[in-house]
Amino acid sequence: MPDDTPPDVTRLLQAWNDGQPGALDALMPIVYGELHRLAKASLRRERPDHTLQATALVNEAYVRLVGQTRMRWQNRAQFFGTAAQFMRRILVDHARDRLSAKRGAGAPRIELDEAILMTQERGIDLLALDAALERLEQLDARQGQLVVLRFFGGLTIEEAAEVLEISPATAKREWVTARMWLRRELASIGDEPRADA
Repeated sequence: MPDDTPPDVTRLLQAWNDGQPGALDALMPIVYGELHRLAKASLRRERPDHTLQATALVNEAYVRLVGQTRMRWQNRAQFFGTAAQFMRRILVDHARDRLSAKRGAGAPRIELDEAILMTQERGIDLLALDAALERLEQLDARQGQLVVLRFFGGLTIEEAAEVLEISPATAKREWVTARMWLRRELASIGDEPRADA
C-alpha cells in the first residue's frame, strides 16, 4: 500500500468517528483507489471467467464499511483490514451462490500466490480455503485474522501487526505458523470440491 497516505487517512477516519461533516466524502476518494487495487488483487486469484468485477467488489465493500456505525476507526491499517474481511465474505458468498446455482457442479477455483500458501501451480477452491480459515480462526483467532489481512487485504506484515496490535516479529512468526497449518489443512482436503464448506 502506498506510504504517502496514512496520515491523511487516519486523520479523516478519526474525523468520521467524531461525526464531522464531509469527513467521509473527503476520505473515499483517497481510499477508493487502494480498495480497487485490493479488489483487483483478490479477483486475480479467482478463476478467469469470474462474474464479479473489481468495481462491484469495491462498491459492496464500501457499502459495508460505511454501514459500520459501531466501529471506532483507529487508523488506516484497521480500515483496510476490515475492508479485507468484507471482501473475503463477499467473494465467499458469491462462490456459494454460484455453486448453489450450479447445483454442486464444482466450486470456483483460485490460485494462491507463493507469498501466501502454495505455489502458482496449486489451485484450491475458495470455499475450501474459507472453511480452512474458519477452522484456523477457531484454533487461533489471531492467526486467522493475520491470514485474512495478508491474503484478502494485501497488508504487509507491519500493517497487519499494527491492526492486530502485535509486534512485527510476532506477526512474522505467526504468519509462518499459519501458512504451514493452512498448507497442511488444504493438502488433506485434496482437489475435491467441498459442497459443505
